[in-house]
Amino acid sequence: MSKREKVLITVLTYPHPSKSHDELVCTAGINDAGQWVRLYPIDYRYRPKHQQFHKFQWIEVELEGRSANKDPRKESRSPVLDSIKILGEPISTQDKWRERRQILDRMPHHTLRQLEAAYDKDKTSLGLLRPKIIHDMVIEPVDQEWKASWKGLHDQLRLFPEMELKTLEKLPWKWSFVFSCEDSVKQEKRMVEDWEVGALYLKEKARLGDERKAAESVRKHYLETVLAADRDVRFIMGTRFPYNTWLVIGVFWPPKVIQQELPLE
Repeated sequence: MSKREKVLITVLTYPHPSKSHDELVCTAGINDAGQWVRLYPIDYRYRPKHQQFHKFQWIEVELEGRSANKDPRKESRSPVLDSIKILGEPISTQDKWRERRQILDRMPHHTLRQLEAAYDKDKTSLGLLRPKIIHDMVIEPVDQEWKASWKGLHDQLRLFPEMELKTLEKLPWKWSFVFSCEDSVKQEKRMVEDWEVGALYLKEKARLGDERKAAESVRKHYLETVLAADRDVRFIMGTRFPYNTWLVIGVFWPPKVIQQELPLE
């Protein structure tokens, strides 16, 4: 049975190929009951413009249960794609991200070890993590091309001119955060799948004309701006189906707010 819900979108990952939907974007957010929700599958770039929502924008959507897409993870729901309705403009970052903070600050915060234990307990697969120390953002090369099975399918679809096919560039690098939590016994390293990383890389590659320099430019931006000392950084974490590996699927980085001292009575 489906249920119509309001969801504040907080996560959009870089698109990946799909045999059944051309391509998919992992999308997640917080519903108006304060619960994490994963909307999957969503063919984001193939949605009409009036359904292409942005981060920190409320939407209303009809959601089916976990069994609809055979995904056992606790928060996963299958959206009825044609039911997506955008509700107003994205929440602004004015007043030191006040409105966004009011929502995220109410969500439980965990360490990576706590999230891993939660998955083992009840298939919890989304959560918010505030790292104690962020040591680095590392760059590693990956395959230059999509898997042959998807490329073959994509080539077959080109035979049907009525089907719109959008270019999906394969990122030749992956970026990972190296960080420690309050209860870490060693430094943690987790891949970042946020769409903003891929989008920034493609923009910098076009500007610089060099893949390695573009990858380094992404790292520099994150280390100097997003992960700067004056930012209250939180990672939105999620697992990759069908595995239970935790990845960074979004970054929340409002400016730090200094708590004012209470007046003396």
